[in-house]
Amino acid sequence: MSKEELEAAHCWEAGDRVPRKPAMTEFRQSVRYHQARWREAHGHPIGTQPIVPQPGRAVRMVGSRIPLDYARETGANFLTANALEAARSRISFIEPHQSVDHQGLWADLLSSTAMAFNLFGDVAADQQLAEGAVGTWWPDAPGTVWDVHFAHSPGRLDAAYIGSLVAFDAVFELDVGDGSRGIIAIDTKYHERLKREIAKPARLPRYREVHERSGAFHPDTVAALDRSELLVMWLEHLLLLSMLQHPSGAWSWGRYVVVHPAGNADCAEAVARYRSMLRDTSTFASVTVEELLDADALPAPTTAALRERYLPG
Repeated sequence: MSKEELEAAHCWEAGDRVPRKPAMTEFRQSVRYHQARWREAHGHPIGTQPIVPQPGRAVRMVGSRIPLDYARETGANFLTANALEAARSRISFIEPHQSVDHQGLWADLLSSTAMAFNLFGDVAADQQLAEGAVGTWWPDAPGTVWDVHFAHSPGRLDAAYIGSLVAFDAVFELDVGDGSRGIIAIDTKYHERLKREIAKPARLPRYREVHERSGAFHPDTVAALDRSELLVMWLEHLLLLSMLQHPSGAWSWGRYVVVHPAGNADCAEAVARYRSMLRDTSTFASVTVEELLDADALPAPTTAALRERYLPG
């Protein structure tokens, strides 16, 4: 769409431009515009930048947001009663050292955290549905679904894991049947572009230890992962691997899964690059939002609502 169309919908954002990547720029602009149209079609009021206006500060309308007070009252960012209940339940308690963007969760229609609740809220509420969904999406996963978590880490800043603040957007914990558990740890991406990140030097020795002990990576790949667009993906995968290495022996099987729309070329490219660094891919996977929905593992009304909400065209 044109700049004029984006401006008319309050969707012209300089941050959506990705230098030297016109397809990614177009994707980011199109999903923002799509969220604005979805908001209008469902009668939700327009939000602002900043999300909570401050006296004396400039405020502008943003088509892909809704007002925070309205969002909290109505739960409009969530597509099903189960997704809303899962979100309210999750924010009712605090995991140690957690960092959750509460404003974005409720008021930003582009929030990937909110998308995780929308994708997996129904399965979190229904054991039988969860069993069927996991069996459809990851048929080699062992055992039965024991629990579903959101915005979860087994231990932020805990050196027994990787000593960082990273967390998973959603987690399926599995009862393997031998007293241990399996885990499917999910990272959801929607509108995000990937940016070069740098690991904290003090934490690199622990990252390297988990990396090398796992046997999952080709030799000499640490340097290529640090200071790259793949850093966050690597750290989340390392968190999963550290659970499998934990001295408690609590987890005996695990997989880290990246979920993204097919149109997010940054994510698709990053997943391919990351996979090329693995000599054992059994603990890593990716799936598009389209593939999840095409599998018909969710109730038909939920699938239809997710398609309307997140997939332009």
